[in-house]
Amino acid sequence: MKRWLPIASLFFAAALQAAQVGLIKIDGPIGPATANYITRALSVVAAQNDQCLIIQLDTPGGLLESTKQIVESLFASKTPTIVYVAPSGASAASAGVFITLAANVAAMAPNTTIGAAHPVEMGIGSDNEASTNDIMRQKLENYAASFMENIADKRHRNVAWAKSAVLQSKAIPSEKALSMNVIDLIATNLPDLLQKLNGRSVDSRVLHTAGARIVTIPMVLSEYLFQLFWQPEVMMLLMLVAVYGIIAEISHPGAIFPGIAGVIALILMLYMSATIPINVAGVILILLAVALFIIDLFTPTHGILTGGGVIAFFIGALMLFNHAPRPYHLPVIWAIAASFVTAAFFIFFVAKGVQAQFRPIRSGAETMIGRVVPAKSRIDSSGGAVFVEGEIWNAVSDAPVEPGRNVEITGIEGLTLKVKPKT
Repeated sequence: MKRWLPIASLFFAAALQAAQVGLIKIDGPIGPATANYITRALSVVAAQNDQCLIIQLDTPGGLLESTKQIVESLFASKTPTIVYVAPSGASAASAGVFITLAANVAAMAPNTTIGAAHPVEMGIGSDNEASTNDIMRQKLENYAASFMENIADKRHRNVAWAKSAVLQSKAIPSEKALSMNVIDLIATNLPDLLQKLNGRSVDSRVLHTAGARIVTIPMVLSEYLFQLFWQPEVMMLLMLVAVYGIIAEISHPGAIFPGIAGVIALILMLYMSATIPINVAGVILILLAVALFIIDLFTPTHGILTGGGVIAFFIGALMLFNHAPRPYHLPVIWAIAASFVTAAFFIFFVAKGVQAQFRPIRSGAETMIGRVVPAKSRIDSSGGAVFVEGEIWNAVSDAPVEPGRNVEITGIEGLTLKVKPKT
């Protein structure tokens, strides 16, 4: 029996060393990429038989549809889930409240905040909606409150406060959240969190997390790019590339590259816009601005239409994302910068067009007017010939001109030059 003890000890030690937990960090708005990331991470920890998945969260909010997808994934997970609002100063606002309460264990770092989950913050309502939409807004608020109530009830948390976070935008610090049974524990850092999770029973499964190895699960490239593109600033940049590229191709046919870049940017923007609420009026104003820009390139308005287009573009840019959650509203500085860049872009094109109208003609027969050339033969009103740039041209003159004398070209009629003696 004694000889088996060392072997058993080795197996026990190996089991302890093999214990690990998965970790993902969500720092920013909640969107489709975030939902896919969390869902995939849950599959990874399940395949690795990890003790749990820790979701370190710091978010101002996000979309309701993405939040619902995350909550469903958390509820369906066989692996225990821990949402940890951290580091100090972080918050779980809006969508973050739903996600935090939906985890098996809700934890927060000291000096963090949770709350303010009103539907306005999640892209399903707006502070400036007309009164005719009051009934619809009330329905949305009731739905969000019911959704939150179900989450809190399932996880045995403070249902009354959870509903108030939706209906009254209540927010509380971590210490109060613990005392009110909104969260389960407070941990200063990840090692402290693992120590406090150790021995906790989650759905009849006892966690062994003390000293467990933390394995960070990174975003894959597609998730990272989707998250990057799914930002109002990036979508605005895509819009600018699309506008500039397409118009550059129209004004300079055959350039190819600007047109291809513009079409690709347009397709990306349309794809991303399918996941975020966009104000149709903002789109119409931007399309109007583009139309004014294009018309001004081909009409002699000398920039008047471009000025109107810049104004329409600025207003449209401000309105474009104002139906989205607050984290996805386009900052005013970006709308101003985009408008100035757009104005500079098209003023450059218009200025080039105006310069072209007043620039002296530098090619064709008209360039010969004013030149002094020798008469090749006698020239009078009935005709004659002059030598111009290696070519012989027919010429007429009101005053007779003898061969070899210099004449000045004063006009052109068809293939005949009008000349006069050069004194």
